[in-house]
Amino acid sequence: MTGRHPDPMISVDALAARLDAPDLRILDGSWVLPGVERDPKSEFFQRRIPGAQFFDIDEIADTSVPLPHMAPPPEKFASRMRKMGVGDGATVVVYDSAGVFSAARVWWTFRLMGHEDVFVLDGGLPAWIAAGHAVDDGPPAPRQERHFTPRQQTSRVRTLADMRRLVEAGGASILDARPPGRFAGTDPEPRAGLRSGHMPGAVNVPVAAVVGADGKLKSAAELEAVFAAAGVEPRKPIITTCGSGITAAVLALALARIGRWDASLYDGSWTEWGAQADTPVVTGA
Repeated sequence: MTGRHPDPMISVDALAARLDAPDLRILDGSWVLPGVERDPKSEFFQRRIPGAQFFDIDEIADTSVPLPHMAPPPEKFASRMRKMGVGDGATVVVYDSAGVFSAARVWWTFRLMGHEDVFVLDGGLPAWIAAGHAVDDGPPAPRQERHFTPRQQTSRVRTLADMRRLVEAGGASILDARPPGRFAGTDPEPRAGLRSGHMPGAVNVPVAAVVGADGKLKSAAELEAVFAAAGVEPRKPIITTCGSGITAAVLALALARIGRWDASLYDGSWTEWGAQADTPVVTGA
């Protein structure tokens, strides 16, 4: 499993079949929204896929800025991966405890760093357990350090300055993964101090539209219909956004499943845009 893949997802049975492969690295990228009374790292020690290491989205980030879990500097990412035994040439499989949620953010971060051999476990830990596969508990065994070479792909991330230009000029599809109420400005944001609404020209593709009730990513045919209904045009560049860059990565993952590997992600998302005094904001569906 190397190079560009036809599908960014891997099934639980396919993962189980090569669980002992020496080049395989499994990462638990579980994360919860602000205000949710859960500790994903504690849960990782209680129940995880055998061989997994915990990828702390809030720590493996640029912690020098006030925005949450912004993409880490390449040298920090390389240092953390080296200590976790994730090196050049490794096949990485990421999962989370929700199904398909925050694991997509880890997938996107690896691709941002130029590591293409990365997959998301379809259905995550719930699907793994439902299929009857074994789980481990307690602290994971340390892995031998491996060298990781970051090759940052800057075209896969957008900044506030980028988004200002894109919103003013038009010509791009901006897909917002937040729930409809937050997109329309009728529901409050979970983070204090943010205006309500969305960027001019953005369209709402809630993350629930691309993930099925079973917690798995919808089929390519279903996703094609979702994005077509949202008005995504084949020749336009695509930027995904959300509240803080987590579910925006789920949209990027869904786009990759239908062959749109070129989508970029607005890292600051609404946490950044909605906090500015001078960024344009519109309300309503």
